[in-house]
Amino acid sequence: MTVGVLGYLLALLAYLFLAILLVTAWRGRLTGLFAVIAVLASLPWAAVGVVAGMGWSLPDGLFGSAELVRNGGWFLFLTAILVAEYDRASARFWHVVTWSVVALGGFLALFIPLALPLFGLAASDRVDVVLFAGILEAVFGLLLVEQVFRNRLPKRRWEIKHLCLGLGAVFVFDLFFYSDGLLMQQLDEHAWEARGLVNALIVPLIAVSAARNPAWSLEVHVSRNVVFHSATLSGAGLYLMAMAAAGYWIRLFGGAWSAVLQIVFLFSAAILLLLLLFSGQLRARARVWVSRHFFSFKYDYREEWLKFTEALSQSGMNLPRAVVGALGEIVDSPAGMLWARHEGGDFELLEQNGLPETRISAIRGEDPLIHFLERSGWVVETDEWRRSSEVYGDLEMPDWLRDSSALWLMVPLVNRDELCGLVALGRPRVRRSINWEDRALLKTAGRQAASHVARYLSDRALMRARQFEAFNQLSAYVAHDLKNLLAQQSLILSNAERHKQNPAFVEDVLQTIRTSVDRMNRLMTQLRTGVRGGEPVQIDLEALIREMIDRPAGQAPIPRVEILAGNLLLNTDKEQLRTIVGHILQNAREATGPDGSVVVRVQDEGQGVRIEIEDDGVGMSADFIRDRLFRPFDSTKGLTGMGIGAFEAREMVRRLGGDLAVESKPGRGTLFRIYLPRRDIAGRQAACVPEPSEAAV
Repeated sequence: MTVGVLGYLLALLAYLFLAILLVTAWRGRLTGLFAVIAVLASLPWAAVGVVAGMGWSLPDGLFGSAELVRNGGWFLFLTAILVAEYDRASARFWHVVTWSVVALGGFLALFIPLALPLFGLAASDRVDVVLFAGILEAVFGLLLVEQVFRNRLPKRRWEIKHLCLGLGAVFVFDLFFYSDGLLMQQLDEHAWEARGLVNALIVPLIAVSAARNPAWSLEVHVSRNVVFHSATLSGAGLYLMAMAAAGYWIRLFGGAWSAVLQIVFLFSAAILLLLLLFSGQLRARARVWVSRHFFSFKYDYREEWLKFTEALSQSGMNLPRAVVGALGEIVDSPAGMLWARHEGGDFELLEQNGLPETRISAIRGEDPLIHFLERSGWVVETDEWRRSSEVYGDLEMPDWLRDSSALWLMVPLVNRDELCGLVALGRPRVRRSINWEDRALLKTAGRQAASHVARYLSDRALMRARQFEAFNQLSAYVAHDLKNLLAQQSLILSNAERHKQNPAFVEDVLQTIRTSVDRMNRLMTQLRTGVRGGEPVQIDLEALIREMIDRPAGQAPIPRVEILAGNLLLNTDKEQLRTIVGHILQNAREATGPDGSVVVRVQDEGQGVRIEIEDDGVGMSADFIRDRLFRPFDSTKGLTGMGIGAFEAREMVRRLGGDLAVESKPGRGTLFRIYLPRRDIAGRQAACVPEPSEAAV
């Protein structure tokens, strides 16, 4: 059997195998029908090539006719692909244009050789015409291939690039073959023999494109094991051929040591081949590569992603449980556990659903399993690790996982290239195995879930920080009130030596201490409950202000009260109003000095009352009022001040439904103007946004 016969025979078998696959998988789609016609049209051409190569006599023009049929089938198939790319709006127009071009090209390239006997040409002239027609067919085929590739959307060219590459290579070879024949006035025998092998080599490329185009209805149902072992044997054969060639080169140029070097080299190559063939990790990677490139996907990724996203975006859900459930749904696992990394670097158990209680509530950050998942990002299957631990390299399973028969898969949750969590899935309802596609989907879904888990952890940390912030804010307010009480007690002690024999002073001291005790009890209640203030009650504003001015007794300057005519009854929170007025009066006294003047004016404004506290002290600049007066913990009193009195007063006024304004000039004093509504503000308080301390409770 000559090389030419063998080449055409391989082409015949390859086209026959591809035709069987296409015919058995055809689902009635038009493009698939044209694919079947093109492949079937190539069978007579290959069969005639085998017969001609064996030296059998054939009728004149039989091989040329078979080649015309083959080329016509591929022209028809390429045209069908080209027409299918046009949108519906212009489909009719382009159908007419395309089929007209095909008809003209087909007439010129295919049917002129068949009509040669009608023209009465000489034999030599007929040969030239046939060769020129072959050139035209090759050029027309290249034109169709170029148009098919050009008109394909760039993101979909991967589906047809192997087809265009294979057919383009064949038409280029035919162009060279017929051009050389026309130039030399005879066909090159070696090129003719090579045509069979050239056509056999492009069949796998056509099969790959057919597998990537569902419209051609090709579904390869070859066993993964068969493809894997075939690829392994083919790779081993290529490896041995390369090593043999290298060994021959060593023998040829190695000099006196050539024979020894050749033996050592071939022995080393054989050992390396055995190591590669018996490597579990290499076999696993090879299986993944074969599955990715030779088989259809098992998941509808659009449906899986929509379902997964919906599961993690429902309102009012328990996020850790939703993550476990959504990942388990992919592989039909009904149970699982979720660990998440906390601030210390270790992993705490957030969710355990459908699994027996475990004593492992935390995983150390330096655990070998954690290091492996951080380094590789793999989905770990415990059964596979028990069968072939070498696939996972140096992974050491923790004892609690090695001894567990309920846990099946370990899915890493990677967010921004950092492992933020880990999901352990239980065994599925029905025993199943997972492949590269399951792992890829779980790994990608794990990254999506990791972003939700990271946000969940951030929200939880933020909530905890807000709770501490609210408590700290309440503590600051309480500390500020205690400071004022301490100032009152200090004032009593400083005046006690001079006035302790005065019964009025003693009575005033007892009243001040009684009031201080009451206020400290209320402060302790606020610390325990986190709620500042009390229920609105009806109060006499004039009486409240005079009470606050009279205590602490003897503190200069003594404010002067100006009560304007009107109704001064309010229904509000007495304790908060006492704190507001107390803060501003204390600041006015400290800013004015013993010889200064402080005036408190109270005026009825119909729907509410206005309280004005004016002093002639040092005053404040407009920049200070705007930038610093109401900024918490910004004090001009050094270590003796906390910087929250004015801020707390304004917040309380707003919480009571009122407003606070300030007017001041440096060296000329300050005026605080407080407006409070007279109406019952209980409903308004309930509607307002609670302060941080209340929200925390």
